[in-house]
Amino acid sequence: MSGVDRDAEGAISSVRGWIDASDRVVVLTGAGISTDSGIPDFRGPGGVWTRNPEAEKLSTYDHYVGDPEVRKRAWQSRLELADRLGGPNAGHRAVVELERRGKLLLLITQNIDGLHLDAGSTPERTVEIHGTFREVACLACGERGPTPEVLDRIRAGEADPACRSCGGILKAATISFGQGLVVEDLERAEVAAQQCDLMLAVGTTLTVFPIANVVPLAKSAGARVVILNEQPTEMDALADAVIRGSISEILPRLVAPSN
Repeated sequence: MSGVDRDAEGAISSVRGWIDASDRVVVLTGAGISTDSGIPDFRGPGGVWTRNPEAEKLSTYDHYVGDPEVRKRAWQSRLELADRLGGPNAGHRAVVELERRGKLLLLITQNIDGLHLDAGSTPERTVEIHGTFREVACLACGERGPTPEVLDRIRAGEADPACRSCGGILKAATISFGQGLVVEDLERAEVAAQQCDLMLAVGTTLTVFPIANVVPLAKSAGARVVILNEQPTEMDALADAVIRGSISEILPRLVAPSN
């Protein structure tokens, strides 16, 4: 069955034309673009935090640092994520196509899964605003290393692995609730939003701030705003086009040249 709402066809045609006419597109992606790669979203009807609000503690910095049991559950969650993580899907590859066409100014992703880079998005045009699951960092000495090595330690029986250099707490190199964003990344995202001629928000409920602010920032600077998401978002009212349906089906159609 098609994931495209019949009423969306006209909007798809219009947005394709807008992208054809644009040369400074900013793409903001959230968890919804990765669900077809086996990663559940967080705030959707069947999302991780919707079904189990306690799970949000695993992504809260103070809970993580202060409670070894939270850390143990967080590492188990990371292990499960790694085991079920599929490769990039058609949605991720569509963003790469947009870059290949010379249309992409910047990709801002809220996701920590690294799938955009796996698909071929260039690091130079990508901001992983909430960090990456692919590395871990010591909260004491700052040493970083690859996540798979730590996950192997968990598989071997370490429930709460510590830094092997200083004994400090290890954490995925992600931005948890209660941690500040990397200032340079946020500034880069905001500058791009002010410079773009089209803002494409994909698979995000637009409820996580401050990064969600790039959408009204782009709108106020004169850019068109397009929202593609399975469910309504907080900013549908300011969008020039809102499209509901399967991201992995619709996004490739949006970025394909009209002629």
